[in-house]
Amino acid sequence: MSQIAARVDAETAARPGAPTAHPEFDRLVRTMWRLRQPDGCPWDREQTHRSITKNMVEEAYEAVEAIETDDREHLVEELGDVLEQVVLHAQIAADEGAFTIDDVVCGLNEKLVRRHPHVFGEHAEAGDGGEVQDIWDEVKAAERAAAGEAERPQGLLDSVPRSLPALMQCQKISKRAAKAGFEWADEAGVWEKVAEERTEMEGEAPGSPERAAEFGDLLFALVNVARWEGIDAEEALAASNRKFRARWARMEALATEMGTELGSLGTDEMNELWNRAKAEEKPA
Repeated sequence: MSQIAARVDAETAARPGAPTAHPEFDRLVRTMWRLRQPDGCPWDREQTHRSITKNMVEEAYEAVEAIETDDREHLVEELGDVLEQVVLHAQIAADEGAFTIDDVVCGLNEKLVRRHPHVFGEHAEAGDGGEVQDIWDEVKAAERAAAGEAERPQGLLDSVPRSLPALMQCQKISKRAAKAGFEWADEAGVWEKVAEERTEMEGEAPGSPERAAEFGDLLFALVNVARWEGIDAEEALAASNRKFRARWARMEALATEMGTELGSLGTDEMNELWNRAKAEEKPA
């Protein structure tokens, strides 16, 4: 731990109500260590960083779902599952002699202290989230310079993780490009781009790779509309998914009330049930 982090921790620990010991975390680390022992769980012993990559993503999304549905009891469980992935990855690394969970936690704490000079340092206080983001960017730039990365310029989009969901990645990319000046004069121009991309897509042969590529361009243009409107495209689509799920479940329930299965109904009958389910969502 650096001297700055040690000082910050001492000052924070002296505050009334500051968290202290977390014995359950230590128990979790020991449990994971035990599972990876020669006489532990065969599945846990077999895992590698790569073998459980998708698990990390899936658990994170399940935690997000619990947040979006305001299911606090479920959120406790899902955050535990996310933490399990962190601890398991750290134990895999420890078994390989690479790093430990203490290295992970120490590194995170050091970064939090370093990137919040307006709280722990001598930087002027931040008035809002925008100023905090500016401070964050300044600190990250200083970190890259200290690491010798200043000699090899980083591209504008290099810091946008390629592992992000495509929709989220798209919005971050377009936001960075717009901030650099690559932007339409007004929202009408964005809608013109949407129309242009649709025309180009319709000009390609159905089922062709070219048509799929143009569809991707159409989606990218629509995400720019969301950015101009101040809409989070990922959240908006997630909300539409939830809405569709709810309506479909209601359609199935209505079909059951009719004494039949939804799959046995024709398109017109399904549309009628869809409209009934949609109408029920509207406030009286």
